[in-house]
Amino acid sequence: MATSTFSMQSWQWSSNGQLAAAASQRRSSSLSWMWRQPRRRRGALQCRRQAQQQLTGVVGDRLGMSNNPGNFQPSVWGDFFIHYSSPTDSTQQQAWMIRLEKLKEEVATMITSSIACSLLERLQLVDALERLCVDHLFEEQINDLLVQISSTNVMDCDDLHTVALWFYLLRKHGYRVSQDVFVKFKDEGGCFAVNSPRDILTLYNAAYLGTHGEIILGEAISFAKRYLESTLPNLEGLLAHETKCALSIPLPRRVRIYEAKDHILTYEKEHATHEVILELAKLSSNIMQLHYQEELKIISRWWKDLQVESRLSFARDRIVECYFWIVGVYFEPKHSRGRIILTMVIAIVTLLDDIYDIYGSTEECEVFTRCMERWDRKAAHDIPEYMKFVYEKVLDAYEYIEDLLADEEKFRMSYLRNFTIDLVRAFNIEVKWRDARYVPATVEEHLQISTRSGGCYLLSCASFVGMDHIATAESFIWVSSAPRIVCALCTILRLSDDLETFEREQVELHVAPTIGSYMKEHNVSVENACEKIKELIEDTWKDFNHEWLTLANVQPKQLLERIFNLARTMEFMYKHDDKFTNCQNLKDRIHSLFVETFASTY
Repeated sequence: MATSTFSMQSWQWSSNGQLAAAASQRRSSSLSWMWRQPRRRRGALQCRRQAQQQLTGVVGDRLGMSNNPGNFQPSVWGDFFIHYSSPTDSTQQQAWMIRLEKLKEEVATMITSSIACSLLERLQLVDALERLCVDHLFEEQINDLLVQISSTNVMDCDDLHTVALWFYLLRKHGYRVSQDVFVKFKDEGGCFAVNSPRDILTLYNAAYLGTHGEIILGEAISFAKRYLESTLPNLEGLLAHETKCALSIPLPRRVRIYEAKDHILTYEKEHATHEVILELAKLSSNIMQLHYQEELKIISRWWKDLQVESRLSFARDRIVECYFWIVGVYFEPKHSRGRIILTMVIAIVTLLDDIYDIYGSTEECEVFTRCMERWDRKAAHDIPEYMKFVYEKVLDAYEYIEDLLADEEKFRMSYLRNFTIDLVRAFNIEVKWRDARYVPATVEEHLQISTRSGGCYLLSCASFVGMDHIATAESFIWVSSAPRIVCALCTILRLSDDLETFEREQVELHVAPTIGSYMKEHNVSVENACEKIKELIEDTWKDFNHEWLTLANVQPKQLLERIFNLARTMEFMYKHDDKFTNCQNLKDRIHSLFVETFASTY
C-alpha cells in the first residue's frame, strides 16, 4: 500500500500508522470513550450485513434503510428541546437578572473581606463557590484570594482537613505546593493521624493531584482508601455520600456542573450555609439553564436536518447527550459559541465512527477515507449514496462553524479539518487491523494508532476553536504539537475503556485492545495484564498532573482547563458503564440540568 503523509506543525503521520517527529518521543496515547465500544463489534456485524446483502441481492445504495446493526437504543429526547419552552416568562427572567447583579455585589464583598477570616473559612468559601458553579462570576476576586492563601505557611497548622484542603485547592489552580506539608501527619509505617473521617476524605482527594516521585501522596492514597472503605458502612448522610463518590471517582477528576444541583441541595442543609451564596447559586443555575435551552434548540434543529433517524438509522442518535457532554467541558454562559461548535464536532465524529465501526464495508471505508482527505465536494462521486450524504453534511457543518468565526479567527478551521482527516485515516487503519486479525506487538505500537482513532487530539483542538481571543495562533500550534498533557489524557481514556470492555469484547471479532498487546509483549496472563494496565493508568494521571502544574505559567489557564475538563467528562461517561451509548443512564441527570428549575420568590 502506498503511503501518504499528513504534516501538521510538528506532527507527521503516515498512512501505515507510523508516528514521527515530536509525538514519537512521547508516550503515545488513545482516547477510548464514546466511539470506541462499538468498534469492538464491527467485524461480526459487518459480516452479518454482507451475508444478508448476498442473500437478498442488495448492492450499492442503502440510503434510508431502517436497520440498526449496532442495536443502539433510540433517542430518549427526540424533538423535545426543539419545542420546549421554559415556563419562566420574560418578566420573571428580567427580575432574575436584576437580583443576580445585586447578589453578585454582596458575594464579591464577602470574598474581598474574607482576608479577616481564618484560613479554613477562606478555603471553604472558595471551595463552596467552585462546587456550586458560581466561581466564574468572581474570577478576579478568587484569584486574588488564592494568591493570599498560597503565601500562608501551613507547616505549623495541626489540622489535617485544613492543610489538605489548602493543598487541593492550590494544586487544582496550578500552584506547585509541596507534599511536605503532610509529613507531620504520618508515621514511619505510612499511617496518618486520624481525627475524623472528614480529614481522611479531604486528604484522599488532595493526594490524587500528585505527580511522579511524590511518595507521601502515594502513601496517603493507599492509607486513606483502606480507611474510607472500612469506615464507609458506618458513615451516614452527606459524609457517606461524599465518601462513596470519592471512592468511585476522586474529586479532582469529577465534573462540577454535573454535580452542582446536588451540591446546592446539600449546601442548603449545612449549618454554616451563607444564605446569600445559596440564593445566588440557585439563581445562577436557573439563568444558565435558559442559555442551555436556547443552545439545545439550535443544535437539535441542526441535527434534525441531518435526518439521522430516517436516512442514517445505523448511527447513534445522541445529540442531546453530546451537548450534555460538552457542557461539562465549559459550562459558563460566555462559552456559548464554544459549546455549539464542540457539540457539532463530537456529533460528527460519532457519526463517522459508526460508519467505520458498524456499517461501512472495508472497501467503502477505504474510498470514503480518500474522499475525506480531498475535502472537496467534487470528490464524492465514487462513494455510496449514504456516504455521499454524510460527506455533504460534514462539509456543510464545517462551513457553518467557519461562519461563526470572525475573519481573524478563520485560520482555526485548517487545524480542525486536518485533525478530522487524520481521525478517519486512523479509523481506516483499524479496519485493516481487524480484517487481518492483527494484534500490535507492543502497547506503544497500539497507542500510536489508537491515540489518533480515539479522537482526543481532534477534540482538544476543537475545544479551542470556539474560544475568544485567548486562543491565538500560537495556541493552535501548541495543541497541534502532540503536547504531553493531551497525550496523557488520551492514554488514560484508552486504557480505562479497554479495562471496562475487555470481557464483552471477546465475544465477537474486534480490534485487539491494549490488554491483548500487553499480553503479547510480556507473555503474561489476562489478569496480570489488567493489573499492569491499571498501574499504567495511574502513572499516566501523574503525567497529566505534572503537565498541569508545569504549563500553568506557560499556556492560558482558560485553554488548559478545557483539556482537564475533557478528561473529567470522559471519566464520568465511561467509569463503570458506557453512559453515552446506554443513554437511558443519563436521562435523569440531563432532565435535572436542562429542565428542572429552583423555585424562586421574586
